[in-house]
Amino acid sequence: MAHVSDLIADDIEKYLKQHEHKSLLRFITCGSVDDGKSTVIGRLLYESKMLFEDQLAAIEADSRKWGTQGGEIDFALLVDGLAAEREQGITIDVAYRFFSTDRRKFIVADTPGHEQYTRNMITGASTADVAVILIDARKGVLTQTRRHSYLVSLIGIKKVVLAINKMDLVGYSEQTFRDIEEQYRAFARQIGLTDITAIPLSALRGDNMLQHSDATPWYHGPTLMGYLETVGIEEQAQQQGAFRLPVQWVNRPNLDFRGFAGTIASGVIRPDDRVRVLPSGRESRVARIVTADGDLGQAVAGQSITLTLADEIDISRGDVICKAEAPAEVADQFECTIVWMTEEPLLPGRPYLLKLGTSTVSATITEPKYKVNVNTLEHLAAKKLELNEIGVCNLALDRPVPFDAYGANRDTGGFILIDRMTNSTVGAGMLHFALRRAHNIHLQPVDVNKEARALAKGQKPAVLWFTGLSGAGKSTIANLVEKKLHALGRHTYLLDGDNVRHGLNKDLGFTEADRVENIRRVAEVARLMADAGLIVMTAFISPFRAERELARSLLAEGEFIEIHVDTPLEVAEERDVKGLYRKARRGELLNFTGIDSPYEPPEAPELRVNTLDTTAEQAADIVIAKLRELGFIN
Repeated sequence: MAHVSDLIADDIEKYLKQHEHKSLLRFITCGSVDDGKSTVIGRLLYESKMLFEDQLAAIEADSRKWGTQGGEIDFALLVDGLAAEREQGITIDVAYRFFSTDRRKFIVADTPGHEQYTRNMITGASTADVAVILIDARKGVLTQTRRHSYLVSLIGIKKVVLAINKMDLVGYSEQTFRDIEEQYRAFARQIGLTDITAIPLSALRGDNMLQHSDATPWYHGPTLMGYLETVGIEEQAQQQGAFRLPVQWVNRPNLDFRGFAGTIASGVIRPDDRVRVLPSGRESRVARIVTADGDLGQAVAGQSITLTLADEIDISRGDVICKAEAPAEVADQFECTIVWMTEEPLLPGRPYLLKLGTSTVSATITEPKYKVNVNTLEHLAAKKLELNEIGVCNLALDRPVPFDAYGANRDTGGFILIDRMTNSTVGAGMLHFALRRAHNIHLQPVDVNKEARALAKGQKPAVLWFTGLSGAGKSTIANLVEKKLHALGRHTYLLDGDNVRHGLNKDLGFTEADRVENIRRVAEVARLMADAGLIVMTAFISPFRAERELARSLLAEGEFIEIHVDTPLEVAEERDVKGLYRKARRGELLNFTGIDSPYEPPEAPELRVNTLDTTAEQAADIVIAKLRELGFIN
């Protein structure tokens, strides 16, 4: 007689095999706050019998404690897992849930309704096939409904369920349903959403969730579950697309094997197919398709594989392997749409990290061409992007990357922006196309390089970056350092903040965005001067760490020497040689560093000079001694 544990194991194995070959639908629920998104998902989980007895007991207890339905099961509590959500009755994070029916498997993302959590909605929508947009039948189409719909359109979700919920609270009025549907479809047409299925619901009472409701005899479309079980998904289209394998890592377990591992973003690959590796452009043929379960005769989108090639090609993480006859594009400048997702605004010229597929590069964004009013779809002038704003910008990278337009391939056309200092994700974007200048402008090779110029001058080039508050003594110390270097026969140049603003940067003001651009230009000029073999001094407040890191990144290792002229604000304000602090205190000088604009002191400068107990002459000597220590002078 079979042991009970064996029977249970057999049942589990049968269950897993039963679900193994079902198609998987990823969908997202979104809309304005309190539209009933969590209740919809909770009802689906409950009705699909995806809850264990202990979960049911827990939700019944939670419903009595936290629920809003007079002791009846509060389905939203199945999804609202965070204590803060239960206390406030809202969703503030993306909650993912898995469930299954006899026909299909599902992964659903319940995303926040509040505007300040729009960034979480982007996360949930990034991999979805279908968007279920909830509307409270009492409220109709709201700003957040439009915002989420616009984001759904941007992200490339084609299929939308317009779930008009809480129909029980409007007496199941057909006219209310039709009016909301018409209003929504009119807006959706403007943003390119055409595949829309409108369903009248009461998630709380179960109307049209799994079965057609007697309360809506005028509705003849699918139930919500019926739609989700039968809607076509884009797996087939993804497989028919051009082959793209972003290389995750180079698999080299021994000297006899070298493969390139990653997850296929789109298309199909077979042994002996001709491939091209980008951005290098080198070509070869597929030798093997290796997986943990053995070699394959074919691999398709979504599979994780290791490719081996017939030829030895230099390939690294971030490269993309394509079919030779249909390669991706390669560029370093683009037009793109950006959704800004953090409290600190996007500042043109500020360097960010950009993650596209498996590659991470340095990126800067120009001033937005425009931002979008999600209610009217107007294009509005903008100097920067604030939290949750959507804008179209030009983007420049520090090196060319392989890509596709986002409309053709979400995986190779979608990116995130990361703050270089905090590693926080600050924006998400979609590439439109490469700028023509990205293909028309090329670096011109020259025969006389930096090493030759420096050798002729008998010195090592460097950039001494003096930073500190206004009145700290940066210009005074930098000027003394240049005099001492000149006396030693060194070839130098001093870039001073005030002097540069009389010429190169005379068009810039003192907003955060203008300060960022001011330092970006100075950093580029300093790089050119170092390339000429000079020892360059820059004396600028340069208040933001990100811009100082950009300047450092432009130079070779060891050439950038950050010198923090460290003077307390009260001491700098007492000196106030130019009278700027007094003007700032009176409100006559806005965005003044230390008063109403922040200064971010260096965390690990090469040299810190404390001017409280050091004269300018002594500080200059300390800098010269540091240059000797680093080998820039004898």
